[in-house]
Amino acid sequence: MPAPASSKSSKRILIGICGGIAAYKVAEVVSTLVQRGDDVTVAMTRDARRFVGIATFQSLSGRPVFVNPWRHPESPESPHIALAKEADLMLVAPCTMDMAARLVAGRADDAVSLLVASIDRSRCPVLLAPSMNETMLNQPATQRNLQTLASDGFSLVDPGSGWQACRADGAGRLPEADQLVASIDSALA
Repeated sequence: MPAPASSKSSKRILIGICGGIAAYKVAEVVSTLVQRGDDVTVAMTRDARRFVGIATFQSLSGRPVFVNPWRHPESPESPHIALAKEADLMLVAPCTMDMAARLVAGRADDAVSLLVASIDRSRCPVLLAPSMNETMLNQPATQRNLQTLASDGFSLVDPGSGWQACRADGAGRLPEADQLVASIDSALA
């Protein structure tokens, strides 16, 4: 593993990846955090693995990827609890329309939502980076869910605007890696 690129103390960061085309952008976030010396554990939903493979994030993080809520090589029992207790911050990116709805409803039936549910947000910030096409982002249910998540104490990273995979131009893009890392740094400060 490379030596830390900065003198700041390393942090334990959880990255939850959901099933959206923007999942590929999170690879650069993980790489940047690891290169500067942070300890990064990635969790992925089943749908996230349709867009980017486990091997990508395992190689970049140097750690097993958390995909099965009931089994993780680094923790023989209750891995979600152990990972949540050790974390300094969690980023969920892309936070899809479905994941936002799951979190509002209190669902914890996949690796990412289970980790989020296990975190004590009074000591460990959870950042959500919504990413979906503009029509999905502007749905009344999505807007209500994002407002509820913000009032529940989650930190929302504003989506960007621009060209989308659906061949449209509009709001809902996942911010670029440097913006996501800056949001992490701001939340940790």
